[in-house]
Amino acid sequence: MVLEIRPIGTVVEGRTEVADDYWGGVESVIQLDESEFPLDSVQGLDEFSHLVVVWHFDKASPSDVEYHARSPRGNPDWPATGTFAHRNHRRPNQLAQSFPRLLRVDGLRLHVTDLDAVVGTKIYDLSPYFERMGPRGPVREPSWPGEMLKDYWADKTS
Repeated sequence: MVLEIRPIGTVVEGRTEVADDYWGGVESVIQLDESEFPLDSVQGLDEFSHLVVVWHFDKASPSDVEYHARSPRGNPDWPATGTFAHRNHRRPNQLAQSFPRLLRVDGLRLHVTDLDAVVGTKIYDLSPYFERMGPRGPVREPSWPGEMLKDYWADKTS
């Protein structure tokens, strides 16, 4: 079975260049498809602080996908880990999930910050973040993601 999905919107304002770090302070706008969705499709969304946004690494090439273990960002100081231990464009379907803060809803324009997708990126799904649907129990991870992502949400002007 093949899953076929269509975008529901596009990032129309925000950062234009792809980069590994310095996503802090970036405000973006997700424009939902006006030909598909009525205004009341976002009714009540403004009561939530965060969204779950599924998007596609459309600036990446399918040839970027790698199934073998590799060191994150090519850094030999970090252990080689398999495809499913990474969160990047080298994954099989090149899908990403972000948890931006919702600043305001303006019709079908959603103003957000902390969305690590660039202008032109297609959005395939979004929903409010429900705290009770987040991770249960303590979250554990090795040290390398914290080291790798220390500047991920830093402001570019810092």
